[in-house]
Amino acid sequence: MIIFDRPGFPNPARIRIVLAHKGLESAVQFVSVDLIGAEHKTPAFLEKNPSGVLPVLQLDDGTYISEATAITEYLDNLDGEPALTGRTPKEKAVIHMMQRRAEAEVLDPVGIYFHHATPGLGPLLQVHKSPDWAGRKDWGERNGQRALAGMAAFDALLSRQDFLAGEHFSMPDITLYAGLMFADAAGLGVPDNLDHLIAWRGRVSDLPSVRERSGQEFGAEDLRRLGF
Repeated sequence: MIIFDRPGFPNPARIRIVLAHKGLESAVQFVSVDLIGAEHKTPAFLEKNPSGVLPVLQLDDGTYISEATAITEYLDNLDGEPALTGRTPKEKAVIHMMQRRAEAEVLDPVGIYFHHATPGLGPLLQVHKSPDWAGRKDWGERNGQRALAGMAAFDALLSRQDFLAGEHFSMPDITLYAGLMFADAAGLGVPDNLDHLIAWRGRVSDLPSVRERSGQEFGAEDLRRLGF
């Protein structure tokens, strides 16, 4: 299998954690895609994923699977022992509900904030992210506030349970963790008063599958290229 991604970015980090959790790192070849150069928006890459986003998984038969949730489902179920996406109908339903909330209330709004209210990843990529319209910075700022509100909502949930879908680490925990990593890089960060969210982040950070695979500074190589 081949994974097209860029180390240090949130959605690629999600899949690298999944691979580590499932012991599949040696089963894949990583191909780095130049985000700042907008390589993922070129015709050659769009043939792999018309959405033009990372990561993309290429199977040995040539099939391409994009979207981090779909890739996670595939990898988690390869061995018939799903550990991250649920075993029973109830587990699957709760995990997918919380997965969608983690994306919609934190990860996606942080992305909008980053690309609309900050310089983002530079001019070659921004032409695909930030149309030149008067309200884009305001739109970005409002999504930044939405992400902070989402963090507060998860803080309240985590006051009652250890992980997002209950008592066990699962796919939405990976997604929220990546969203908070993105928020740090975007200048939002986690408010100091969200004690339960901060404690949860510490628990997740200590998991072996997370500790070695997501600690890399967000897009460090790429941000150096931009002069940050």
